[in-house]
Amino acid sequence: MAITLKNLTVDFDNRFQCKKINWTLNRGEHWLITGSNGSGKSALAAILAGYGDIEYGVATNLPQRVGLVSFEAQAELIAAERRKDDADIMDVITEGTPVQEIIDAVTTDPDTANQLIEQLGLTPLLDRAFRKLSTGETRKVMLIRALSCKPQLLILDEPFEGLDAKSLDALQLHLAKVAEHIPVVMILNRLDQCPGYITHIAYMNQGELQQTINRSDTEAHDALLQLLHLKTTDLELPPADPDFALPVLEADQPLVKLTDTAVRYGDTTIFENLDWTINRGQHWQLTGPNGSGKTALLSLITGDHPQCYVNDIFVFGFKRGSGESIWQIKQFIGYVSTALQWEYTVGTSLRNVIISGFYDSIGLYSKYTDNQKQIAEQWLEVLGMSDRANDTFTSQSYGDQRLLLIARAMVKHPPLLILDEPCLGLDDMNRQRVLALIELICSRSESTVLYVNHHAEDKIQGIENHLAL
Repeated sequence: MAITLKNLTVDFDNRFQCKKINWTLNRGEHWLITGSNGSGKSALAAILAGYGDIEYGVATNLPQRVGLVSFEAQAELIAAERRKDDADIMDVITEGTPVQEIIDAVTTDPDTANQLIEQLGLTPLLDRAFRKLSTGETRKVMLIRALSCKPQLLILDEPFEGLDAKSLDALQLHLAKVAEHIPVVMILNRLDQCPGYITHIAYMNQGELQQTINRSDTEAHDALLQLLHLKTTDLELPPADPDFALPVLEADQPLVKLTDTAVRYGDTTIFENLDWTINRGQHWQLTGPNGSGKTALLSLITGDHPQCYVNDIFVFGFKRGSGESIWQIKQFIGYVSTALQWEYTVGTSLRNVIISGFYDSIGLYSKYTDNQKQIAEQWLEVLGMSDRANDTFTSQSYGDQRLLLIARAMVKHPPLLILDEPCLGLDDMNRQRVLALIELICSRSESTVLYVNHHAEDKIQGIENHLAL
């Protein structure tokens, strides 16, 4: 029967929560759980093993016998050995429980246990105290215990960590046979280790199960790989072009300051009495219903709204209406919106799309430098699109186009990056990819991000300030 988690919220000792989990594991399926560190991968697997306190929702058909391998279970076993010492009233230090006894304590299939003991090279260690083993040797013991208890479900959290090459090969061959009759749920940080028998992939983020895909869905699989590339790889954002440097702004002045600002059309007031200051490095989220004035407010900042000259607005060292040109303002801004994507219909290459950000153009009509080409290719590497550098922009998916336009907006490292509804029109997977790139920019660039959206659930880690119109 299928294992089902329905609208499930589970608490783990007030340290972590898995929230609103909806997940079905059908007969014949083998799952890989992915996500960045701290996303809840191990916690989700632990729910299947019966751990955690259910606060809401229902879990049905959880198996009675689970073979579990995890760092947490490994630590618990070692801690239990230490407690035996603490409880000993004798004035001698015990050697600890031998490896053979640790294995026999749970084994119901001794033939499998003996086979694995030999294959994993543990035979000479059976009389040694468990707590005296190395990390890799301890891992082998955990694997033998899990595989020899006749499990109804096998949960393997980073099962290949710490294993030598010979043991790794033996384990992978054994698991491939086990998967023919026992469902496997696996957690891996290295996706290149994902076994061929895995049929489905689950993506965790901030304690929520945000995506499940069938591994045979090539497009969804590729999108997930790109998302994990953005979320889990220690990426560095490419530098700005030193030959294309922006004028230096005074460090102690705000990027934007609006005082008692209002926008009115005849007798209709969109907003009024608005005071807002955006300081360098102070990321903001701007929300509000349709018609609340989000677009008008952005236009005041960019200089595209006629009422910017009748308001008290200070941007990038300029008092609006003091003789500055609109391009003096726009040079400090990177801008992404759905409207821009609609306009960007030229069939230029992905590399050229990013380079066009140096010139604020739709398409590329200037001769670029070798340095600009190199920076564009570094951005393509960040996006996981290096192999598509010469493909045309119009041939890309909607989500890939949005990622490219964000890179185009960032290529100058503008002091202010405005992202106007960057997730509009995107499906769940593409939305997660865009949010991952924005998080990367917030954490690893000097650009201040102004992020406009409608949906509270699209909160970005690193954006601490919120203006609601």
